[in-house]
Order: sequence, then C-alpha cells, then structure tokens
Amino acid sequence: MKWFIKALLNGILTIVPIALVIYVLYKMFVFLDGLLGNVMKPYLNENYVPGVGLLATIALLTLLGWLSTKFITGAIISLVDKVLNKIPFVKTIYSVIKDTIHSFIGDKKSFSKVALVKMPGTNMKCLGFITTEHLGDLHNDLAGHIAVYIPQTFQVAGITFLIPKEDIEILDIKPEEAMKFILSGGMASKKEN
Repeated sequence: MKWFIKALLNGILTIVPIALVIYVLYKMFVFLDGLLGNVMKPYLNENYVPGVGLLATIALLTLLGWLSTKFITGAIISLVDKVLNKIPFVKTIYSVIKDTIHSFIGDKKSFSKVALVKMPGTNMKCLGFITTEHLGDLHNDLAGHIAVYIPQTFQVAGITFLIPKEDIEILDIKPEEAMKFILSGGMASKKEN
C-alpha cells in the first residue's frame, strides 16, 4: 500500500503541473486562434487550419501597431483614444485596461522593481512590486509615498499599498523570481540553474 501511495503522489507531483501547463497553453491557443479564426472559418470551410486565426491576429496587431505610428492613422488612433477617455464609465475601463497592458509590455514597465516592505509594528516583511513612484501627481499628501502591489499567494489577486519611501527596500531580485516565490507561498525559493 505504501508503494501505491508513493507512486500516486509522484504521479501527481510530476504529471499534474505538466498537464496544467499544456491545458493553459491549449486554452490560450484556442482563444487567440478564435479571435479572427471564427471570422475566417465560414469563408475557408474545410480549408481552415487551426492556427491561421492566431497568425492572422498577430499580423493584424502588427499592421495596426505599425499604422499607429504613421501620421494619418496615428491621428485617427489618437482621436479614438481621446474620445474613449472622455466617455464616463468607459474611460475608467479603458484607462485600467490600457495602463495594465502598458505596465507589462510598454516602455515604462511596472513590476520591474521588487520591494521588501516592513509590516508596521512588527518584525515581519513582505515582498511586493513597485508600480508607481510618483504619487504626488495623485494627491499632494502622497508625495513621499510609493505604490507597492502585494500579490496574494496561490491566486492572481493582490492589494496596492501606498507606503512611505523610507519604509521600502529595493531588492536585487528578478521580478519573475519574486512573483514565483510569492504565488507559491514561499515554496519556490530555490534558485534554478
């Protein structure tokens, strides 16, 4: 019986992470392929090959990205941006989506600095990511503060704290390593070679 339980646990520990990664990648592929793939399928009928929608989506995004730097189309995109930023409720959704995307792949990436934050009144510390260092633009009283996003363990949620600069220590850790450490509840603390 011990052999069976040990073999079962080894199977779970080795196969489940691999299966979950494959499942997530498959779901991402299906979603991205379906963005333009569902539009193309009726026209291509039996000639549709999975992945064509994904390639078409990448090509369209590349074309639109290139066009956004040109004078006429850049002006049109700028106008659409201004209009979306003026419509109540829509501007909130639009700015959150835009800022989130820019924080991961824009010129001013957030989550690029790992912060060690001391919990007030204790000797405990937690890891987080600096998202904004200039809070004085938000409110004058926050000029000496930094926004630090503290992710929660085992989920993709977190809390943004506004912390005085002197209470934050910047660590020389790759953001990916810190995120892996936090999301795993501290279990992924070994450095990989």
